[in-house]
Amino acid sequence: MPDGLQAYCRECSAEYYRQRQEAKGKKVREKVPVPPGHKLCPQCSQVKPHSDWGRSKSTSDGWASYCRACRAERDRASHFKRKFGLTEAERDELIASQMGLCAICLKAPAVHVDHCHKTGRVRGVLCFNCNSGLGLLRDDPDVINRAADYLEGNVWKPTLVAPGVYQLPS
Repeated sequence: MPDGLQAYCRECSAEYYRQRQEAKGKKVREKVPVPPGHKLCPQCSQVKPHSDWGRSKSTSDGWASYCRACRAERDRASHFKRKFGLTEAERDELIASQMGLCAICLKAPAVHVDHCHKTGRVRGVLCFNCNSGLGLLRDDPDVINRAADYLEGNVWKPTLVAPGVYQLPS
């Protein structure tokens, strides 16, 4: 309007918008009263204080779109799908098939997805120590076998063949 005001009040405009969207077959969220210093999370549908939200420069109110708990859940699911091609249900199924234990040590709970760094194929779910150990040994079966022999007391001492050339025992 020329005076800068709308022709209808806020409530009437909202109702008209709702009717148009429903006529298109779309669903419009119900307006929930939110007290000052709080925000509604669209995922868990709970009104939470700003202390339960992260900051965001890209939103108009300066707070993240989802509460911290829901955002962590979404980020975790997104990480498994993006990095391993697994849903959380598929990961839980893997853990259940291993009876909840690490596939290597069979003692600690399985919590870390192990995968081949060359092919990206998921091998199983391991505990933190076993997963780290494989990574530190560069997923190399020869190195892992030498480490196992070393632990069993079979020391691998290289033999000097020529200056700067060593031969490993077979």
